[in-house]
Amino acid sequence: MIGQKGIPATYGGVERHVEELSVRLAERGHAVRVYNRPHYNADGASSYRGVQVVTLPSLATKHLDAISHVAACTAHALASRADVIHYHAAGPALWSWMPRGVRRPVVATIHGQDWRRPKWGGFASLALRSGEWMAMHAPNETIVVSQTLTQALSEKYGRAAWFIPNGITLDPGDDVSILDELGLENGRYVLFASRLVPEKGAHYLTQAAILAALDMPVVLAGDSSFSDDYVTALKAGAASANILFPGYVYGARLAALFRHAALFVLPSDLEGLPIVLLEALGYGTPVLASDIPPNREVLGDFGSTFKAGDARDLRRQLTACLADLPALRRTASAARRAILLEYDWDAVTDQTVQVYESSLRGAMRR
Repeated sequence: MIGQKGIPATYGGVERHVEELSVRLAERGHAVRVYNRPHYNADGASSYRGVQVVTLPSLATKHLDAISHVAACTAHALASRADVIHYHAAGPALWSWMPRGVRRPVVATIHGQDWRRPKWGGFASLALRSGEWMAMHAPNETIVVSQTLTQALSEKYGRAAWFIPNGITLDPGDDVSILDELGLENGRYVLFASRLVPEKGAHYLTQAAILAALDMPVVLAGDSSFSDDYVTALKAGAASANILFPGYVYGARLAALFRHAALFVLPSDLEGLPIVLLEALGYGTPVLASDIPPNREVLGDFGSTFKAGDARDLRRQLTACLADLPALRRTASAARRAILLEYDWDAVTDQTVQVYESSLRGAMRR
């Protein structure tokens, strides 16, 4: 598996997806290799829960980190005679032509339209668009994690793709010490948990919280991902409000933040299929999200939405949700049962194995 920053996942939906999938494949007896970047795999471990971990170098800059690492991983995978080479995300799929060109089975998973992220300039955006095109044409098989995006890309490029959603894994722990550390009361705070990058929309939430003059704190659990200027501006704009920045939070501490929040808010402009939204619903937390198609695909009738990119509408919906929490909690309880049934990593693994087998058959025919 190539393209992810690495495992075990500390942040990022792609990394979580790769960890959950690779571990389950290894448990079923498959030999699985996942490539890590040096700055992500600080301890240099060579294995994780039965998965071989190979750390290869990258040029750790905003524009060259991923593409340089993928080039090194592709060369290594070709030399190792892997049965299937699986690229994760459209950018890394730019290299998928190389193993396909020498008749090696290739699979690519599109986790979202990365070229639409505002942090990328013109050249980088063009490269990511090219990666999307390559991901839909070069591999033997292509997977897309969102049903709406699967349909859109299949129509755009005239080639069928497999729809296989993300799954959900909940931490059984409940480390409420983080509530004490942050000075939070049970059921008396609003939670956001994601990378602090423009497309995740944390700035809309801070603006809405200030406009609404909330009587409870807002917790932004996350940090920079090559987005230091954005994070600095975010903190400066929130200086006068009761907005907390605990950095990245993991495991039982993050589970506690979910379980005891009054409301989880995901104000993103761009998503693939947001694992963090699945997690919020899985923990039984009331949810308010932007009305972009991937969020609506996950939410269905189990959450509230606001007009994407509109801080004033977010303020209105935020105020309405906090005024009607008992009803939202009943909806969240029903959502929890449905989400745990529908988004299952074991089912994702079953379907991915089918894709691998199809890619092997296609390579043998060629």
